[in-house]
Amino acid sequence: MVELVAIGYALLSLFVFPGFTALFTVSLLTEWFVRKTVAHMQNRMGPTYVGPIGVLQPFADFFKLLLVKRYIEQKYSSPLLAVVAAGIGIGALTAGLMLFPISPLRLAAAYDIIVFIYLLILWPFISLILTSIAWPNPFVIGGVSRAIALAIVTEPTIVASVLVPMNLIARRYSDVTPYSVYHTSITVSRLWTDVSVGVVRYVVTLIILIVAIIAMIIATQSKVMLKPFDIPEAEQELIAGYATEFSGPIYAFFRLFHDMKIAVLIIAIVYLFLGGPAPFNHLSVGGIITLIVKYIVIAFIITAIRGAFGRFRIDQAMTKIIKYALVPSIIALIISLVV
Repeated sequence: MVELVAIGYALLSLFVFPGFTALFTVSLLTEWFVRKTVAHMQNRMGPTYVGPIGVLQPFADFFKLLLVKRYIEQKYSSPLLAVVAAGIGIGALTAGLMLFPISPLRLAAAYDIIVFIYLLILWPFISLILTSIAWPNPFVIGGVSRAIALAIVTEPTIVASVLVPMNLIARRYSDVTPYSVYHTSITVSRLWTDVSVGVVRYVVTLIILIVAIIAMIIATQSKVMLKPFDIPEAEQELIAGYATEFSGPIYAFFRLFHDMKIAVLIIAIVYLFLGGPAPFNHLSVGGIITLIVKYIVIAFIITAIRGAFGRFRIDQAMTKIIKYALVPSIIALIISLVV
């Protein structure tokens, strides 16, 4: 009986909530929010016709690509590789959500940050590369090479930023499992309010947490390749870069994979830096509202950056990430080891 309950929780977590079904819905709603917000910033309408204020437009776009449109196969293309690679990325993102308190089946252990890096950083990037090279093309190769260049500075920034609150918690609270995504998520809110450590130490903690959040947001912007870091798909130079040859169901899965990366990274920011529903419990009305508000705030910041900036050149992008994200996150990480 216990085994059946465990299997039920696992299936619920993987396929319903916070698994594929919930992540699918949240991801497409986030796409609508991003498109609608950017449209208002640029004095456009944005999604309008499908559903109230266009909220169902991303769903209509996905199912139209999946069920109506067809992909155009080239001589050296591999649709199977593209679908499998995108599926692996989607699966990794879905499984990664089980590390967070939002999941009914919570996977938590000391140093499970390694699993977080493996599922939410490494595999999505590998999946992007494999999906792209399934359609060999000079524009695709150009886009992939730029994506790899960005990843060299983006991925270390994400890791360094996430380790900041984990280091602070590991050094300060001996009763908390160290370097665990779950335990960091339920403990990080204490860092924002715990003045018992002393005024100076408390202020330094707040500063490096804010620096880490800013670095994480910049890195997220780069990882999902939103303006000003959409160099791998520069329309004027590469048409659409790594996505140039995508169409039909392949493009539907690729767009879903992209939207899921945005949603999961926002969830990671909300939990690992802002404590999720804190100061409320998950199952309370206040906790649900707080979690949604925090998610929308982070999504709005990312969207505002996208709408306010033009595209950087690849050298400009890498310089900005190093200067405003990678170096500050590393400094914050070092300070978190001694504060």
